[in-house]
Amino acid sequence: MRLLFITDNFPPEVNAPATRTYEHCKEWVDQGVDVTVITCFPNFPKGKIYEGYKHKLYQKESIDGIKVIRLWSYITVNAGFIKRILDFLSFAIMAFWTGLFVKTDLIVATSPQFFTTWSAFGLSKIKRKPWVFELRDIWPESIKAVGAISGDSRIFKFLECVERALYSDADLIISVTESFKKNLILRGISEAKIQVVRNGANLKRFKPQAKNKALESKYKIGGKVVLGYVGTHGMAHKLDFILEAFKSVRTNVHLLFIGDGAEKKKLIAYAEKLELKNVTFIDSVTKGEVVDYLSLIDISLVPLKKSDLFKTVIPSKIFENAAMRIPLLLGVEGESKSIIEKFDAGECFEPESQEDFHEKLNNLLDSKERYENCQLGCDSLAKQFDRVRLANEMKSHLDFVVSK
Repeated sequence: MRLLFITDNFPPEVNAPATRTYEHCKEWVDQGVDVTVITCFPNFPKGKIYEGYKHKLYQKESIDGIKVIRLWSYITVNAGFIKRILDFLSFAIMAFWTGLFVKTDLIVATSPQFFTTWSAFGLSKIKRKPWVFELRDIWPESIKAVGAISGDSRIFKFLECVERALYSDADLIISVTESFKKNLILRGISEAKIQVVRNGANLKRFKPQAKNKALESKYKIGGKVVLGYVGTHGMAHKLDFILEAFKSVRTNVHLLFIGDGAEKKKLIAYAEKLELKNVTFIDSVTKGEVVDYLSLIDISLVPLKKSDLFKTVIPSKIFENAAMRIPLLLGVEGESKSIIEKFDAGECFEPESQEDFHEKLNNLLDSKERYENCQLGCDSLAKQFDRVRLANEMKSHLDFVVSK
C-alpha cells in the first residue's frame, strides 16, 4: 500500500500530533507500507525554524524509512488567531499542490489543525483516491472554548459548516476518543464510518528509570518531591491556576514546567509576581531528552481549563507518564478521568478547584501505599495503550478502506 499522510507537525517537533504520526508511520513502514509524509519545516511552538533546517520552498528527506516532504508555509508563533489561520491555510495550499505529484492509494490528514483535511479532500477528488480524517480535536469548537473566537461570529459558523461537510465526505474518520465519536454521531455523521484509535505510548522508549542525577543536580531538586508538567503552555492548559494553587503547597515540593507556548512568558511573570521559589521553567527539550526529564518527575500534572468540550479529550501525556510509572494528578473531567479511575493510575481533581487540587495532591504525598498502588495502576494502563498495538489497529482500518 502507498500512503500519503498530511500533517502540520512531525519530528523533530515533539508535540502529540508529531509523535503519534511518526510512531504510527514508522510501524507501518516496518510492515512494508510505502509512506510519504507532507509536512512543514519544524517550528512548533515558538514559530522559529529548528536548528539544522532552512525555510525553503521544498525539501525531501528520509526519517526511519518514511519519505518526508517539507514545504514552505507562513510561520508564526503559536499565538494570535489571524496569524495562525494564515499559517494553517498556507500549509494546506502548499500540501495540496505538492500532493498532486505523489502517487498514493490512500490519503490521511490529521487534525489539529483541520485545514490539512481540506488538502486531503481536494486531492481525493482529483486523484480519485479515498481519504481518511484523523480526528484529534473538535475544531473550531476548541478555539471557541478557550475564548479565541466567538461562537456567534460568521467565521466560526463558516468553519463549522466546512467541518461537518468534511466529516460527511471522508471515507473514514479515525477518532482518538470515544467522546469525539459520540459528538459526531449526535451531529448526524454515520457511526459506520467512525473508528476509535486512542493515543498511547512507545513502551520501548518510555519505561521506568532512575532519576537523571546530572539534571537533578542542575536544577537543585535533589531530595524534593517533584511535580511536573511537560507540554505546550497554551490557553487551554490553565497553568496559571496551577501556579496560584502552588502558593499553598509545602516547601519540600518542587514544580517543573517543561515546554513552550503562547502563555509561557505570562506564566513566568505570574510566578515572579506570586514570589514562588519552588517553581522552575525549562524550555522545550528534544525527543531524545524527554525521557531523562520525565525521570525527574514524581507526580505528573495534566490540567485543562474547565470546559464541557475538554471532557471529550484525552491528553496524550497521560500514556507516556504512565509508561514511566509516574502517578498522575489529573485536572480533566470526562473520558480522561474515567481512564485514570479505571486503572487507578493517579488522582483526579476538579478543574480549577484549588481545594480539590490540594486534597488530591496530599493523597499522593501523604501515603506511600497510595502512591505505590497508583504506580501499579500506571503499569496496567500503559500495557493497555501500547503504541505498537494501536498502530496495527489503525492500519487494519486503513487496509479496509483501500480494499473497498
